Formats: sequence, structure tokens, C-alpha cells
Amino acid sequence: MYAVVKTGGKQYRVAPGDVIRVEKLPAEAGALVELDEVLMLAGESAAVQVGLPRLAGAVVTATVLEQMRDDTVLVFKKKRRHNYRRKKGHRQYLTVLRIGEILPPGSVRKVVPPKAEEPAPERAAPTVATEAPAPAPAAAPAPAERESAAKTAKKAAAAKKAAAPKRPAAAPKKPAAKTAAAPAAKKSPAKPKPAAKAKAGSKPKPRKR
Repeated sequence: MYAVVKTGGKQYRVAPGDVIRVEKLPAEAGALVELDEVLMLAGESAAVQVGLPRLAGAVVTATVLEQMRDDTVLVFKKKRRHNYRRKKGHRQYLTVLRIGEILPPGSVRKVVPPKAEEPAPERAAPTVATEAPAPAPAAAPAPAERESAAKTAKKAAAAKKAAAPKRPAAAPKKPAAKTAAAPAAKKSPAKPKPAAKAKAGSKPKPRKR
């Protein structure tokens, strides 16, 4: 049995098991789609059925294999003597279908029950870390104990100071020797520069009267 279906403004002759490429359908790969615009049904044993314009109740089922794009088609426009040229490319979105069953009008469809969703595993409640209780503050010592502790500390400091060896007294520093300042060097008077010697063979310039 084969059928003629219409989808995306085009007509296709299909049979069970055929793989066709049609205009893009809103479905993901692996989804089941139904083509209900059946224009004609024919087969070896059944008579030819033609719809006006389609057969009511007839359905063709198909499975989506993939979503793809067709090869690039070049679109070129030109107007001579006007310096007008436009070149563009177009790639059409397509859906690849595998034809499953062809159901004539009045046939009983097989209804596949949806899969029951498994309940999500329960997560254990997070454990909250408890802080250890702060130690209780120590009791303050009595005033009599404070005085006895201070006296013992003073006695220990005095004994330690008496037992420490005494440092020898530092020797007096010697006064620094005075260095005689060198007399300032006297500047020698500048010598006068010698007059420029006249070149050999040059005549003296005459003086103006």
C-alpha cells in the first residue's frame, strides 16, 4: 500500500519504510509525527481512494530521524546597463522522516501508553555542624592571693638582680686630636695671553688718519 501526502506545500508518494526529506517540522529527533493530509490511498488488494481534497480519517505515521539543512542554492539578480548585480545564497531547513504505518479511514490506531516517570531519589538531609560550647571563664583570684603573688615576684626579681655580675665602668673617651687645617691654596694670577703673531708675508694694515 502507498499513499500521497501533503506537507510543507508539497506532495510526496510514500510507502511503509521509505525515508523522505520534507520542510522543517517542529519535532526533535526520535519523535513520532502524524501526517493527516492524505490525498490518495492505493494498494494491491484495496481499491484506489481519492480525497476531495483529502481523505478524512486517514493518517500516515512517521519517525523523525534528524533535522538538517539542504545544499546551498545561489540566487543571482542582474539588470543590464544599470550596473546592478546581487548574489545571495540560501540553505533550506529540512526534516528527515521514516514512514511507519499507513492507516486508512476507519482503522484503529495503536495507542502507545506514555512511560511513567520514575520518582527522584530522596536526598539525605545535610548535617549541620554544631559548635562546641565555649569554656567557662576562670574565677578571679582573691585579693590576699594577689598580694602574696606580687611579693614573691618582687623578691625573685631582687635576687636575680643581685646575682647578676656587674659590668666594669667604661673607660673615658680621649678627646679627638685636632687636625691642622691645610692653608688654602692661593690662586695664581692669570697670565696674559700672548698677542697673535703676524703671518709671514702679510702686510700690516694702514692706519686711518
